[in-house]
Amino acid sequence: MLLHLELCALFLALSPLASLAAPSYDHPSQTVLSQAALSDILLRGLPILGPDNGCSKSLKTCDWMAKIPDNTPLVRMNLPGTHDTSTWNYSATTQASLTQYTGPLPPAYLFRCQERSLLQSLNDGIRVFDLRFAYNPGNDTIGFYHSEALLAPATTMTDVFFGLYQWLNEHPTEAVLVSINHESGTGTPYDAKIQEMVYDIINSDIGEKYWVQTSGSLGTLGQARGKLTLLQRFTFDLLPAYKTKRIGIQLDPGHWTDNGKAIELVYNADKGLTAFIEDYYDSSLPLTSTPSQFIEDKFGVTTAHLGNATLFNLDQLYISFASAAAIVTGVVKVDMTPRTFAIGNGTDTPGMNQKLLPWLNARKGSRFGVVMLDFYDAVPGLVEAIIGL
Repeated sequence: MLLHLELCALFLALSPLASLAAPSYDHPSQTVLSQAALSDILLRGLPILGPDNGCSKSLKTCDWMAKIPDNTPLVRMNLPGTHDTSTWNYSATTQASLTQYTGPLPPAYLFRCQERSLLQSLNDGIRVFDLRFAYNPGNDTIGFYHSEALLAPATTMTDVFFGLYQWLNEHPTEAVLVSINHESGTGTPYDAKIQEMVYDIINSDIGEKYWVQTSGSLGTLGQARGKLTLLQRFTFDLLPAYKTKRIGIQLDPGHWTDNGKAIELVYNADKGLTAFIEDYYDSSLPLTSTPSQFIEDKFGVTTAHLGNATLFNLDQLYISFASAAAIVTGVVKVDMTPRTFAIGNGTDTPGMNQKLLPWLNARKGSRFGVVMLDFYDAVPGLVEAIIGL
């Protein structure tokens, strides 16, 4: 693993990925070598990253941060995000090929929360990503999961981060927040080795150029442009004592209340910094409730939290999950997020995103903070409504 990272760092030091911080090289063989290395990395990352087809500069959501002043605090911005970002490409075929590692699982479609890839989402204006990692026993790397489902066995955390670095090279006015969470239900180990692997990836020579290096608080847009900002939802409690560097903010999983409607998570007590979080993903209504009642329940909790973001604690971080988990399939409650619930139940019942769009538009110009979505592309204009375009 370390050899792989060292080779990647060597190749990328010669590649376009280093163009923001390193001199260019003119030797033809160096150019060919670096481009080949980059192509290989992006090819491995394709199941999570997807292809980068670019975005038209005429679209409001393409490089939309370019028009916002540098001195704007990130906590005062409206930042659309995707919940369980990595699930967009998960299929029954993928699931069947990995049964030896995961064992039998519920149907693959129940694990999907997105239709668009990570790079396509960036081009659509999404700026916050929810990535869930765990150990990949098939090749001794860090991979991506949703619950116990391994999403892309050949794609590593390193591959995906390099894809983000490349995108930022091409869109230097933009800032990207990455929420990284250890997926604890996979049955794979989470030990000192795993923590050290993640630490080394983020703090590699390349990583230091592309991750915001401040710790304990979120700064301004100007400080974050062209970089990734870490929202750390996992612990480094098993690292060797000498690995003390920390970046981004720590959203301690021990204080992130499961299924919480109004979580207050202090991430910097010295500076009085708190994250106000709504993560109500599993409805508490009776199983006999109708789909519209489930949706109304979730809608009420989410809009109450968004309403608080417009009125209170304007210098604190707000994160609202518009994603939801509970549906009724006959009388069975399914604890995953199916596409049908995100966009409606196949009848005339409005889905969560459909209900959210007019609510946001009616409050255009307000501060909503970070808004995490499932299947955002199903409702045109939803991303624009969050941003305020």
